Amino acid sequence: MIEFQAVTKRYDDGTVAVDHLDLTIEDGKITVFVGPSGCGKTTSLRMINRMIDATSGAILLDGKDIRAQHPADLRRGIGYVIQNAGLFPHRTVLDNVATVPMLLGARKAAARGRAAELLATVGLPAELGKRYPAQLSGGQQQRVGVARALAADPPVLLMDEPFSAVDPVVRDDLQDELLRLQSELGKTIVFVTHDIDEAIKLGDQVAVLRVGGRLAQYDTPAALLAKPVDDFVASFVGRDRGYRALGFLPARQVPIGPVASVPLGTPADVARGRLDAGWAVVVDTENKPLGWVSEAVLSEVDGEIRPEHLISGGSLYVADAEASGTAGTLRNALDAALSSPAAVGIAVDATGAVVGGVTAETVLKALADARRSGEVPT
Repeated sequence: MIEFQAVTKRYDDGTVAVDHLDLTIEDGKITVFVGPSGCGKTTSLRMINRMIDATSGAILLDGKDIRAQHPADLRRGIGYVIQNAGLFPHRTVLDNVATVPMLLGARKAAARGRAAELLATVGLPAELGKRYPAQLSGGQQQRVGVARALAADPPVLLMDEPFSAVDPVVRDDLQDELLRLQSELGKTIVFVTHDIDEAIKLGDQVAVLRVGGRLAQYDTPAALLAKPVDDFVASFVGRDRGYRALGFLPARQVPIGPVASVPLGTPADVARGRLDAGWAVVVDTENKPLGWVSEAVLSEVDGEIRPEHLISGGSLYVADAEASGTAGTLRNALDAALSSPAAVGIAVDATGAVVGGVTAETVLKALADARRSGEVPT
């Protein structure tokens, strides 16, 4: 547990970055600091590992004042991930991750073995271990940064806008990866972002900070969206609070119905007999979706369905989120339904195989049920 007790950071020029911050960060949870530029979120994070020292107040880690420990000793039990990963450019990926175990006294072979395990843990293939950071994509570099932060198996992990420098698609993948890792490892994670969507997706608790370093609201994502304490929080969260709530409500609330499907290579006349409302999803030999065919398309096909006959479009969402470690949400399900050319969102299992379909109407009904139960704002 991490406790901020009336913590203030005032610089020599009189600037107050953090002003009497009081909050408690629970063990094994993701706590997100979010707010506009200049609100003190990064300063608050860096005071936990004493990269910045508080001017007054106290920060307790498991009931002990962090000022009682030497900064170097304190940091050995705290992982730290920053924007752009901060990797050593002259060391291979494997040796970047092995650096921490070696500093803690592990032999080189053991440290590299641990590093290889961690690369697999964060979803990177073993062959990337021989490359240098410049040979990796931005998303891959960030995964290496997470692996290095986990190398000493720290109970606390600090993450300072780690995904802000990558493109939106990669960022979404990295967020899902972090949620998967957290479901397995159960670390105490303090995460800084300026993106309210990211905060709501990742946080078990979200601390909204004002400019000047004052805490505006500290709550669960559901409570934050349903009951912002004042106009500042309501404005920061945004007017589309109900839609944002879709991002953390689980998609398992949506009933999945059957969806018409045909394997690639099916004769067009056979496929026409399997259509539902004029559409069918085309799947491969592992029942993974490849695209759609419509009655209009099939009427012009002479012979079997081939790749060039497929209609692309429509995102997918993972239905069994708990099994996959990826957070399938109502927002994912609604996007899948709205972006589909057939107006049917495809639900897949952890392997990517089709398990059924949903419509926008079924997702919105689930949202209405959540509103009635008080899970989202009305």
